[in-house]
Amino acid sequence: MHEGLNQLAFVYAAYALGVSGTLALVIQSWTAMQRAEDRRERSREQ
Repeated sequence: MHEGLNQLAFVYAAYALGVSGTLALVIQSWTAMQRAEDRRERSREQ
């Protein structure tokens, strides 16, 4: 009898890390863009 490792769990984990990392980067970039736009608008008003 030979038990093989189920590598599908590692594939799912890699995809989960990749997708969550990409999502975190998109959210961080979007919030930074919003802050920069707000600073630009405040500087134009002065």
